[in-house]
Amino acid sequence: MLSFLVVVVNPLAAQEEFIEPPSRELIKIPFTQLTGGIVIVQAKLGEHSDTLNFILDTGSSGISLDSTTADYLQLKPVPTERTIRGIAVIRKVSFLYNQQLKFPGLTIDSLDFHINNYDILTAVYGERIDGIIGYSVFKRFIMKFDYDSMKVSFWTNGTIRYPRGGYLLKPSVNQLMAQHIRVRDEETVSSRFLYDMGAGVCMLLTRDFIADSSFIDSKKKRWTKEGEGLGGKIDMELMVIREVKVGPYRFRNVPVHIFEDEFNVTNYPYMGGLIGNDILRRFNVILNYAKSDIYITPNSHYPEPFDYSYSGVELYLINGQILVGDVAKGSPAEAAGLKEGDQVLAVNKNFSQNLNQYKILLQAPNERVKIIYRRDGVISDVEFKVKSIF
Repeated sequence: MLSFLVVVVNPLAAQEEFIEPPSRELIKIPFTQLTGGIVIVQAKLGEHSDTLNFILDTGSSGISLDSTTADYLQLKPVPTERTIRGIAVIRKVSFLYNQQLKFPGLTIDSLDFHINNYDILTAVYGERIDGIIGYSVFKRFIMKFDYDSMKVSFWTNGTIRYPRGGYLLKPSVNQLMAQHIRVRDEETVSSRFLYDMGAGVCMLLTRDFIADSSFIDSKKKRWTKEGEGLGGKIDMELMVIREVKVGPYRFRNVPVHIFEDEFNVTNYPYMGGLIGNDILRRFNVILNYAKSDIYITPNSHYPEPFDYSYSGVELYLINGQILVGDVAKGSPAEAAGLKEGDQVLAVNKNFSQNLNQYKILLQAPNERVKIIYRRDGVISDVEFKVKSIF
């Protein structure tokens, strides 16, 4: 007996649509990373021959140049009534209009740089920070960040096929990207958080968000810490929460910083804080501002442990010297006798005077560290055990 299966298919109507040209790669350049995953690229300004260091920052709604760098290049910014707002600061700024930013193989025209003082960033990271690249550049390209190869590539806006194995986030975009993220401790809450590559932390939560959401036990241990915003130093607290969920990806026992958002940078209650690059660097990332897309793919850094160290001392590079900044009360550094203004000569026999190396050596929970320092012309040393906040 023969059987036949007959499939009748209705004729398909002709389909056609207009689409954008395919995205194409323009350049791929290396970047370096500083404390907390901060991304630094090098570029030149217009016809100036000096190579400048810029932070790539999704938390910036424009593009900016350091005031000291502007003076060095003998530039003449135009005073304006426009203001910028950042953590611990709100101020009027001058502008350099219609400038060029030059990478090897790519020149970006018609950029308006605002001028700001980034001495605090240079002091914190131990590298000259000449400016910050934000939305003014990002909106013109599709940006691909590969933290495995330490390279960023600029692609034209257009159709793009995202690679398999990742996840598509759909943030709200109004110059800055705000992404819904779930946080859990005693309770579980969801809120928007600023997607901030320029923040060298895991997360920064506002005191208002902490108080209103009540998702953290008020009796939970908090550690005092000094942070740095564009307006200078600010007092923060450090603690560990049980879980942060970004899309389908869960991070457990995450160190977070809590701060008083004096100038309402987060537009609370629109956002509860920000998610920084010490989490974001664990993904290779494609930023597509034209489509309001962030495509994330876990990379080799994804399983790396978080930094739970607590020494209570902040180090800064000022006038070529590594100096002790804030020393938190009740911290191991205070108990050992370190004081603000001490000049650090070595950490654990490392005399390199490299600030980033010294900060890494202090990120050793439950380990002893030895610091050689100079105070009032006298060289001394202290030794203490770095605490763990987890």
